[in-house]
Amino acid sequence: MIDTLTPGRIVVVGDLLLDRYITGSVNRISPEAPVPVLLHAREHATPGGAANVAANAAALGAPVSLIGVVGTDAAARTLRTTLAAWPGIDTTGWVADPAWTTITKTRILGGQQQIIRIDEEILTPFSAETNARLLAAVDAALPGARVLVCSDYAKGVLSDEVIRGIMARAAAASVPVIVDPKRATFGIYTGAALITPNRAEISRATFLPTDTDAQVEAAARAASSQFGGDVLVTRSEQGMSLWQRGGSVRHVSAQRSEVFDVCGAGDTVVATIATMLSAGLPLETAVVIATTAAAISVSKHGTATVSRHELQHALNGETTGHGNLVSLGEATRIVADWRRHGARIVFTNGCFDLLHPGHIALLRGAARQGDRLVVALNTDRSVAALKGPSRPVQDEQARATVLGALRDVDLVVLFDEETPIKAIEALRPDVLVKGADYTEDQVVGAPFVRSYGGRVALIDLIDGRSTTSLVRRAGAGQANG
Repeated sequence: MIDTLTPGRIVVVGDLLLDRYITGSVNRISPEAPVPVLLHAREHATPGGAANVAANAAALGAPVSLIGVVGTDAAARTLRTTLAAWPGIDTTGWVADPAWTTITKTRILGGQQQIIRIDEEILTPFSAETNARLLAAVDAALPGARVLVCSDYAKGVLSDEVIRGIMARAAAASVPVIVDPKRATFGIYTGAALITPNRAEISRATFLPTDTDAQVEAAARAASSQFGGDVLVTRSEQGMSLWQRGGSVRHVSAQRSEVFDVCGAGDTVVATIATMLSAGLPLETAVVIATTAAAISVSKHGTATVSRHELQHALNGETTGHGNLVSLGEATRIVADWRRHGARIVFTNGCFDLLHPGHIALLRGAARQGDRLVVALNTDRSVAALKGPSRPVQDEQARATVLGALRDVDLVVLFDEETPIKAIEALRPDVLVKGADYTEDQVVGAPFVRSYGGRVALIDLIDGRSTTSLVRRAGAGQANG
């Protein structure tokens, strides 16, 4: 479904942030003070705030006009560089203000645990000239736009003057406005078609509880009375609730996900809804799709985008039941998106016919070598060529489904060749993993991976555990029976 959509252009206006991540390992406490010592390993930057909304929409295939304010500083240049990964984003609407400091959030992580966040921001009211330039950028971007998103992080871009100007201009151009709000009340957003507060934000604005479905409905009704539009309440593990002015209410359950980081998940929801609406889908359908996108987003570390291919795969998985199985071409695109966010890609391969504790030990050890694990799985034909005509015991779809259900496995791809070298060359993993029954010079693809700075890891196996021995024992048991 997603791969056949043609999204229209989206205008995103709001606070532009740069998210930086410094990652390393913590093995001791400083002798100077009772604080951990981080051994620096790497750092990377990603778009944040309204820039993350734009990146998510662009990742889903929408052309985006991004409008906001940056300083004339290094952080602004870095932010522009990070957005270059999504060529569909037009940044000509940026207003560079020498008096402004580009807002930067730096997160320090020991492994996958955030130790501290450092915020660099000096919030001062914008001049009349800067506000006028923002609205001029909106004027230039609106013709031909399908949806306008206000991404309000309460940093100053969406002042009362600018919000009122946006609403008037969008109404004149018949462009619906979606707002991710941060105000204490929602009256200033009068004219918006939809706002997307979380539970805390809508409770603060309405002074109403939001623990149950009925309470959320009452709060959404009260919120709508403040600005006159529809309300989508994001409720974390409880999913989302869409309240519409016609009186209809829909509660959408959250998709099951291994939650790593909720940072930026709201941006993903807003971007997904805007993109689906721009492609002509109804709001109810857009919300259901957004719940799947949110589940993908929170399974990633840090501020992240959800690609069109990831979303299509996840939606297909809900109906086909084939776990995380994708084509090599789709895996290449997904891995490229992970890599843009600093993820280290781990690769291993095998037949995985009858999954046993030895396999689990290998996969668990492989997953610990990086951030995302891709497993290349022999097709039925290649298993038979390697193991004989009686194998595999389970067909490739069954094996892929079992592998894809494991929490350590992020993607499964099939390969029909004698070796997985084609997949290795396409995915260019950072770490290539095999069992310790191999030596490094016996590992297919090892020279290629080492050629660009990757490494090979050999994982200790559990003695006496193999599919062949299980099949033999099963055959012997049947004979004795």
